[in-house]
Amino acid sequence: MAELLCGEDPEPSDRSPAGPLFVPVRPGRAGCTARLFRTPLGDRTAVGFTSARGLAATLGPDQAWIRLAEPALRALTAPLGVTTVTIDPPFSAPAPSPVEPVQAAAPAVVLRIA
Repeated sequence: MAELLCGEDPEPSDRSPAGPLFVPVRPGRAGCTARLFRTPLGDRTAVGFTSARGLAATLGPDQAWIRLAEPALRALTAPLGVTTVTIDPPFSAPAPSPVEPVQAAAPAVVLRIA
């Protein structure tokens, strides 16, 4: 089977490394830990953003981050079994649904038998 040229292939066969990425992290006892996310299909993925503005727009302005090259991010997450890196993901959490007020339960009737 002939390999498609990158111009004809919707997903090029050759991965080209992304430049330095803004990688979301969470603080830990020994330093920072890269945050892992889930794809829409439920697979774990590492995430990197090409700009700090994109990271803040997706995860909020208080999200901590570090700069890592894409190969370094892959090497960091490979021992955890994470082989996918998602670049500039959109925020895709389900919209919150309105919360119905909880009706107070009727007081329990206590019968005492003498």
